[in-house]
Formats: sequence, C-alpha cells, structure tokens
Amino acid sequence: MVCGSSLEYLDNAVEKSCTYCQKTDLAHIWCPNGHYLCDTCHNEDSLNVIETIALSTKSLDPVEIAEVMMRQPRLPMLGCNHAYIAAGAFMAAIRNEGTRKIDPEDMKEAFMRTGKQAHGGYCGLTGVCGIVPAIGACFAILTGSKCGKNEEQRIAMNAVTRVSQVIAELTGPSCCKAYVRSSLETAGDYLEEKFGIRLPITKGTICNYPCRNPHGCREVKCPYFQARPGNSSLV
Repeated sequence: MVCGSSLEYLDNAVEKSCTYCQKTDLAHIWCPNGHYLCDTCHNEDSLNVIETIALSTKSLDPVEIAEVMMRQPRLPMLGCNHAYIAAGAFMAAIRNEGTRKIDPEDMKEAFMRTGKQAHGGYCGLTGVCGIVPAIGACFAILTGSKCGKNEEQRIAMNAVTRVSQVIAELTGPSCCKAYVRSSLETAGDYLEEKFGIRLPITKGTICNYPCRNPHGCREVKCPYFQARPGNSSLV
C-alpha cells in the first residue's frame, strides 16, 4: 500500500507507528522497508466507497453488489475491507428485496459490529476470518439477537458456523474475494431456509483477480477460477 513491497507476517506482535497517522499499534503485518498501516488508514478510503454503494444500490443480488465493490481501484486485494463488503452487500440485497425493512441505521450498525471483530491478519492468527462476524452481525440485526436471547442467538450463531466452514474449505492460500462470494452464497441459502427470503444470487462467478493475490492463487482448486490467457501460468 505504501511502496509495493511484499508484506511480512510476524509470529508475535511488535510495536509499530502507522506511516500515515503516526498512531502506535501492535502489529503482526508490516513492510520489510519499515512501513506499517493501522487498520483505520488501511481501510479508510475503500470503506467510504463500500458504504456509498451499499446505501445506493438497487440490486437484489448480494454477489453482484459485492463484485461492484471489489472492482473499486482503492480496494486492497486482501484485507478486512472484504468483511465490510460482505455485510454491506448482504444487507443491501435484503433491503432491496423488501420483505424485511432495513434502514440506513441498520446498515451502519452492521458495519460498526463488523469493525469490532474484523481485524487485518487475524484470520491467520485466531482462525476467524472477519467475514464470519460480518455475516453473523447481519443475522443478529435481522433477528434482534443479543446476549440472553434464545432462538435469535441460535440463528446468528448457526449462520456464523456455516460461513466459517465454507471459508475453511477454501483456504490454502487465503483469498478474501473467494471468501466473500462463498459466504454470500451460503448466507443467502440460510436466509431462505430460516426466513423464506430468496435472493437471486449469482453463483459460480468467474474471478478476475488471480494474478493479484500476493499469496498465490489456488487456481483450479478454487470454484471461481477459470483457466484463460492472462489468468494463470497453467494456460
């Protein structure tokens, strides 16, 4: 994001100052040239775009909405921006479908809750991808789930379990864009199962980003990969 060098992933956190805002933080990811961006600076520009698209789109297809968000030039290839994409695209599609009333405050609440648990690099450090609590937040808002609730909390936790499982099956190496697509497909199926709300979800989207993944693309092991000129060294 600063100089274009490959990032270094640390086993233990070290204290670093953000290159942009100078805030001191404990970091697990930094540039070997000494650059470090805090989550706020890393996400700031793209989050404004994600929120604008979520609040304005008329699409009922959360994957279609997510693809528009992921095409934004300021969006990093990987990172917890994708958790906000999942939450925003899913809530926007439900709002546009119309069965459940979703207002802008619900959308902002989903983003706020996502930010509480989606932190860069923690998918590898704790085993929890930020997209998982993002989808959980959406179902919690839909049901009114909170501590002490019964079926409402069960629904949110079951959504989280299903999304976590489908993401785990796509690891090796990680790809946030594949996680977004698979999570929205899974969340859409669960939404229909629990609430009878059917969203016209695009499945089997062809990915346009395999050459950009710094960890390397899974290629034919990924359901969104299509071998074609410029898409893979296998072609």
